[in-house]
Amino acid sequence: MDEHGWLAERFEEHRRHLRGVAFRMLGSVHEADDAVQEAWLRLSRSDTSGVENLRGWLTTVTGRVCLDILRSRASRREEPLDWHVPDPIVSQADSVDPEQEALLAESVGVALYVVLETLAPAERLAFVLHDMFAVPFEEIGTMLGRSANASKQLASRARRRVQGAGAVPDADLGRQHAAVDAFFAAARGGDFDALVALLDSNITLRTDAGPLGKDISAVIRGAAEVAGRALMFARPDARVHRALVNGAAGVVVTVDNRPVSVMGFTVTDGRIVAIDGLIDPERLSDLDLSVFVAD
Repeated sequence: MDEHGWLAERFEEHRRHLRGVAFRMLGSVHEADDAVQEAWLRLSRSDTSGVENLRGWLTTVTGRVCLDILRSRASRREEPLDWHVPDPIVSQADSVDPEQEALLAESVGVALYVVLETLAPAERLAFVLHDMFAVPFEEIGTMLGRSANASKQLASRARRRVQGAGAVPDADLGRQHAAVDAFFAAARGGDFDALVALLDSNITLRTDAGPLGKDISAVIRGAAEVAGRALMFARPDARVHRALVNGAAGVVVTVDNRPVSVMGFTVTDGRIVAIDGLIDPERLSDLDLSVFVAD
């Protein structure tokens, strides 16, 4: 085997890990795949004879690529970052596709990615690489052109934002699904009080209808307000399919065998603290939801 072939094999050994890093950095499967491909191109053009830890080297390179993408995205201001719902990873409630496993190494839910979208690129890099992938602050500082201590402060600030938003769900998936099932049962039954009882008092509901549906997209806060919205939009002709959305409890809603929304729920201490719904028809069409239409 020639050197290029040997290097390609070593890269493939780390591809799933790198996709996980890139997805957490970018919140987009397509951009994550682009970032990983760019990491391969940089590897193929580099002299790595002195690299002892190829996985660590590739993680750093991928982080740098993602940082460039985040900075470019921020400079374009393409999206209103306060409510954009990132690309969801959707799978059946009782199984995860092997290709998704590295992206969902832990149940983090959509709400975490929504919070990450509000962070500055440097904050997101420091938090994701250190807290999720244990990259030392010295290396992160080198990537950012800052000191290790400054990088530590960036990660700490981001961590407070994440914790303050209640973005991390309960570890018990069964408990999560039970809360989501009860939510839809109460909505169908028109039971306002039951809905409020299931919701955290500071719950946030975000719906993203895309650029063509700006008037429908919204952020709603508060248990009574979200319960009222749920009753208003409960549809008797809708089918609600249990799903995993970014590794946490969620649903795919179909009408006449057509997906109309993907909803991710964040359940903490048995109560729903966040609901993130993607209803953008164009982005929904990019997701493989065929198993939910067929069941």
